[in-house]
Amino acid sequence: MLDFVELWVYLTTGPLFGLTSTVIVYVLAQAIYSQFNHAPWANPVLWSVLFIASILLLTGIQYPVYFAGAQFIHVLLGPAVVALAWPLWLRRAALKNAWRELLFAALAGGAAAIASAFILGKLLGLPMTVLLSMVPKSVTAPVAMGVAQQIGGIPALAAVFAVLTGMIGAISAKYIFDFFGIKTDPLGWSQRGFALGTAAHGIGAARALQVNADAGAYAALALAVQVLLASILIPIGMQILR
Repeated sequence: MLDFVELWVYLTTGPLFGLTSTVIVYVLAQAIYSQFNHAPWANPVLWSVLFIASILLLTGIQYPVYFAGAQFIHVLLGPAVVALAWPLWLRRAALKNAWRELLFAALAGGAAAIASAFILGKLLGLPMTVLLSMVPKSVTAPVAMGVAQQIGGIPALAAVFAVLTGMIGAISAKYIFDFFGIKTDPLGWSQRGFALGTAAHGIGAARALQVNADAGAYAALALAVQVLLASILIPIGMQILR
């Protein structure tokens, strides 16, 4: 028993805990996800986050201690995002022919995401700093934090809103698309993917890639376009409004 306690103390005070716990939990969540035929509610990112957060709360382990090990996985996020360019390259001819429509859809989708967040927050009587933190909610978390800081929001809160938006989008998108009758033919998959990437950024794109190659490619495109548009247009727009 004493040996076990010493081992636990060693693991929870060093970077090995964050690394091993993240890998083990995600592998188990991915196995369950596959077992349920990739059902949206079984999203491995969602359950991994909930389970690891529960472990940290129950054991009293501080997040910086956990992240000291998890950062070795976090650094792979950059190469993973760059790898999303490959499916786009394979479809470059189709993208070249439809770039005007895609740009218009990205602008409309981004504007709808911003307006819905701001109006809903306003109706709920949220403070302005919280509203400004919600504005970039449909952009991937690192960019959302930077945008929120520029316009007067709270970067940490912006990251929370971005992650929640991605989770909700990845879980609910299939049911919303089915409700509106968006088909699962090649055109329908591209529409689903682009919409999901626009509204739910990286988490949505990951979900799209797991479901269909065309959906994943267009979700990755939407993610990249939203990052570019949001980082430029949101600060300019807020400056004009002020």
